[in-house]
Amino acid sequence: MTGPGDASVLDVLCPMHIVISETGHITHAGPTARKLTGDRPMVGARFLEVFAVNRPRAVASMEDLKRSGGAKLHLEMRAAPHTALKAVLVPLPDGDGKMIVNLSFGISIVDGVRDYALSNADFAATDLAIEMLYLIEAKTAAMDESRRLNLRLQGAKVAAEQKADTDMLTGLANRRALNTVLTRLVAGQVPFAVMQIDLDYFKAVNDTLGHAAGDHVLQTVARIMAEETRKKDTVARVGGDEFTIVLADVRGDDILRRVGRRIINRLEEPISFKGQLCRISASIGTVWIQSGISPAMHELMDDADVALYASKHAGRARQTIYDPSLRDLAGKVSARDAPGQHPA
Repeated sequence: MTGPGDASVLDVLCPMHIVISETGHITHAGPTARKLTGDRPMVGARFLEVFAVNRPRAVASMEDLKRSGGAKLHLEMRAAPHTALKAVLVPLPDGDGKMIVNLSFGISIVDGVRDYALSNADFAATDLAIEMLYLIEAKTAAMDESRRLNLRLQGAKVAAEQKADTDMLTGLANRRALNTVLTRLVAGQVPFAVMQIDLDYFKAVNDTLGHAAGDHVLQTVARIMAEETRKKDTVARVGGDEFTIVLADVRGDDILRRVGRRIINRLEEPISFKGQLCRISASIGTVWIQSGISPAMHELMDDADVALYASKHAGRARQTIYDPSLRDLAGKVSARDAPGQHPA
């Protein structure tokens, strides 16, 4: 390089080049190279004071640097943000000991563009760094879109699963969700209780005030049952006016009696619908499963039904906790009510 014309040509072809004097001072820097030191002027500084040579490790002086001509250099900016760079040094023929170092960001191109606010104008038109940058940006955009799509799919999956496990009228768990909870608790051999609840006089509400009133009553009942149980309990609607509550971690039957009494008392309060009062009550059959017991699912629900039947038979609006002796009562009542068994 002998004159300003040569420098201007290299500034276009190699905008990240640096010219070093025999003493190791930077005498010229391409327009992109100058941006690497920001407000600090690069021209006039010593090359090894601006850049640290990480490889080859033997480069510690200008004499070492001269001997590495033609080899790939791994550099690092000494000032923050300590950008990693690749470089090739070539001595200038008949250049009075001058050398040209052509710099490249290599795989650090994304960091370089970000840290120094570079654009495609800072690179030679034929520099593959621009194509690499476009590919990285395209890959990043594709990965971002893929992540967004996966999040949407996961959200849709969760929503579908929640819908499949939810009674649409009341927002409570449905029979499918109830079976999942019961299966887990039975397998775990942990203490829990099942309340089978049937609404008394609900048919009269539907018959006299219509299904809209009935739906309103069911939604109110659902809210009351949710309010009277804990977050770790499960409240499910399993039929038209049939509900099941699973109480987790039950250590004594006193909690069952309290919860049952609160639900019955609140459901006996008239429910208002468009100026009309809907009057219902609730009968409850409860089974308490103690720790270490794993009943079959059908036996568990059958026991709850037997206890519920006992509550209905005893006058409704009450709770009965299952005891095997209740089956004797259920058998006698069934025999009495069977066709042809009524006394003349």
